[in-house]
Formats: sequence, C-alpha cells, structure tokens
Amino acid sequence: MSNKPRIKVPATNKVGDVIEVKTLISHVMETGFRKGSDGNLVPRNIINTFTATFGGKEVVKVDLSSGVSANPYISFKFKVPGPGDLELTWIDDSGAKTVEKVAIAVG
Repeated sequence: MSNKPRIKVPATNKVGDVIEVKTLISHVMETGFRKGSDGNLVPRNIINTFTATFGGKEVVKVDLSSGVSANPYISFKFKVPGPGDLELTWIDDSGAKTVEKVAIAVG
C-alpha cells in the first residue's frame, strides 16, 4: 500500500551533532470510516508504527492513529554517535512493512 519513502538527512555531520531527519511516506492512511463506491466501509489501513534505529538501538518510536493524514510526514532529531546506517521502519494495519536505510556520514 505504500511506495518508497523519501528521507532527508544532512550530507555531512560530526560526531555529537544533533541532526534533523525528515521523512515522507506515500500511504493512503484509510481510517475505516469512509464508505466506498459500493456503499460498504473501506477497511481501516493506516501506518500504525514507525521506528528508527541506529546501530541496533532504537532512536525513536511513534505510534500513529487514524487521526494522521494520508502520506504522513515525520521529522525527528537525534545525536550522531558516529558513522553508520539509520534504519527506518513503517508497519501498517495490513502487516505491510517498509524498511529503508540511509547512511549517516561523519566527516
């Protein structure tokens, strides 16, 4: 139900910098309250969990609800411990899981 998310991080960082990570994922975020053209309720399907990990440690976890609009935008800040991959994971009600990694460069 979702496409490849867009993720933006600063190109260069120093150990100890607090950086902002911005991400946008294309997802319909169907609430389950809308009726389809057949008059029946469209089943709920929202991204319910977003997590970010760095070096195997959870940096942020967000529990989303039906109040979040389609194509959710999430931004957060974290302190760069060193170079490595930031792993972002989205899970929706249908069980679809999207995992993307973005390199955090230190220079």
